[in-house]
Amino acid sequence: MLHLLLLLVGLAVLIAGGELLVRGASALAERLGVAPVIVGMTVVAFGTSTPELVVNLAAAIRGDSAIGFGNVVGSNIANVGLLLAITALAYPLVIHRSIVTREIPMLLLASLAAVVLGLNSLTEGGADRFTRGDGLMLLLLFGVFLYYTLGDALRQHDSDAYFTTPVVTAGGETVPTASGVRLAALVGGGLLLLVGGGELTVRGALGFAQAAGIPDVIVGLTLVAVGTSLPELATSIVAARRGQTDLAVGNIVGSNIFNLLFIWGLTVTLAPTDLPAGGRIDLLVMTGFAAALLPMALSQRKLSRWEGGLLAVGYMAYITWLAMR
Repeated sequence: MLHLLLLLVGLAVLIAGGELLVRGASALAERLGVAPVIVGMTVVAFGTSTPELVVNLAAAIRGDSAIGFGNVVGSNIANVGLLLAITALAYPLVIHRSIVTREIPMLLLASLAAVVLGLNSLTEGGADRFTRGDGLMLLLLFGVFLYYTLGDALRQHDSDAYFTTPVVTAGGETVPTASGVRLAALVGGGLLLLVGGGELTVRGALGFAQAAGIPDVIVGLTLVAVGTSLPELATSIVAARRGQTDLAVGNIVGSNIFNLLFIWGLTVTLAPTDLPAGGRIDLLVMTGFAAALLPMALSQRKLSRWEGGLLAVGYMAYITWLAMR
């Protein structure tokens, strides 16, 4: 119970830190006159994914790669199968064409790249693992994604409504222009809370797994993954409630790309990782959810309630399989 309490406190601190960081970074962007597209593609995606980054770096430093793997892959699965499903069940989501033509195909490409790089037994006949070279390859793909996305966004900024949509923070408010002291307090405080929350989460998750006899990777795929994905859920629900449904979808898809290419790429660059037991299935499930998004998005360019329900059923089936595993 003590470890579980530590885990829950760590997740709460992570969420608070992510909220502060998003608010501070959004206010800073507004103060500097940065275009909304830059804030949406970088600040919001980075801010809502920072809990995953901090947890993974803490896990890598502590030498527990299973928590890191479970956190990234589990977050990507939960973002689509749980968070996007909940948002679609509450508010049918109209998806802008730019998300269909740019972000979802990139997410599918990133997922396939992770499968190819991680499953060495299928491609090279060796053990399944992510090497430093694999991590650098993922980081390179992330750089290409940023270059392509931001360049394309800036070219279409004046003509594409998607790129002029106001940014919705996790708190659902537009942050007014703030003083320099307030900006520093928001950004600095958010980072401090994220660092502390990440350490508490990893300690609590490891202690809980050991005390309950649960493999670390299962804890990472469930408790840690869903907990660190809560900022994405808050942002998407608020965006959908305000009628900005394309931003709700873009936030989740963009966060998944960030998680896989940047966070996991950085993690395995720092600490090469063997694929945990059952990790092959986890990677394939993650890729399956990414692939399922494309036909759903292409069908009248919206995610209906029944499609959200279908994603939720798929996620429940995956959780059931984890419990049996």
